[in-house]
Amino acid sequence: MRHEEAPLPVVLVAGMHAEARRRVVTWLLRTVPGSVALHHDMSDAASGTVTRIVRDRTGTVDVGGRPLVNDCACCALREDLVPELVRHAGSARLAVVELWDSVEPKAMAETLTAHGGRDIRLTNVITAVEPALVLPCLANGDDLAEAGLAAAATDQRTVADTWARQLEYAPVLALVDEHEADEEDRALLTQLHPTARHIPLGSPELARLAVAGFDVRAAAAAQHPSCALLPQEADEAGVGTLVWRARRPFHPGRLYRALEDLTCAAARSRGRFWLADRPDTLLSWDAAGGALCVEENGPWLAALPDAAWEMAPPERRAAAALDWHPEHGDRGQHLVFTSPGLDREGLTGLLDACLLTDAEYAAGPEGWKRFPAAFDALLSPVP
Repeated sequence: MRHEEAPLPVVLVAGMHAEARRRVVTWLLRTVPGSVALHHDMSDAASGTVTRIVRDRTGTVDVGGRPLVNDCACCALREDLVPELVRHAGSARLAVVELWDSVEPKAMAETLTAHGGRDIRLTNVITAVEPALVLPCLANGDDLAEAGLAAAATDQRTVADTWARQLEYAPVLALVDEHEADEEDRALLTQLHPTARHIPLGSPELARLAVAGFDVRAAAAAQHPSCALLPQEADEAGVGTLVWRARRPFHPGRLYRALEDLTCAAARSRGRFWLADRPDTLLSWDAAGGALCVEENGPWLAALPDAAWEMAPPERRAAAALDWHPEHGDRGQHLVFTSPGLDREGLTGLLDACLLTDAEYAAGPEGWKRFPAAFDALLSPVP
């Protein structure tokens, strides 16, 4: 290694827009002297192999194969990536890791941070974006397997939800206008991830941000349903973001019957909510491409004894304290819908109608337990 105090800087470049991603990586190689790029091509994973390609500014310098681990291409990537980066720590000035189409940066960022040791240091995560393709990807409800992008035989993700997580995790979006984007495309991108830095390819700022630094724990907290940094209200160029909040719980039956309409009401929706018959459980809402994922995310802090608060992450304690209700604690509905042509009035009316009525609310938690458990099948683990 070059110096004990100088680990190799590593930047992840993710994104389902493959040509945009490759252009960003190539630009970084040509702009940052002494940089090297690693890419694990999973297009032949069905044959049992992942291909590792190493490039520098002159072109390809090494190609090697790696067998799948437990029939999983991503597992092979995780096992191969850190040793390969360490191998380059003595010579390269920057390592650019180009993630394959359906690989999500969160898992790779956490792998590098947990296992990189003193030899490598994750310095940022960048997602390459063609603004004109954001909505088509977000509307694509195909399974990754149907699109030839599955990372494992058991991969059940869709194009839309994978793309949404790639987009929303990265603090830097590198914009590549391969296809001409309009104002609606740019407004949608801004509203989906308003806190990200949007940097055009070719800007010197992109090279600086590649080594600016990255906090894996803060990035995870910003995505966790209990304290996620969700978008704010917005309305621009025909694209709207509705932030809907309420204190009363949902009636499980009415909400369940409204799920299809709510899921299809926006290109992207996410957040947290609570059901009357599950008053202690924090539920997450994650929808894209016409498909909805609802998951249990442990208890609300208000359902825990005071001593358990100390075990909760500080980001979650802060979020709960800021949104504390004297009766319900941190329980509450916080859902965000973003889409071109958003029907705010219709969506608000539908959500409001799913809350408990005055009479239902007056029955209290003991009475709420008698509601039909409409979400049992949706929340049961798949055998």
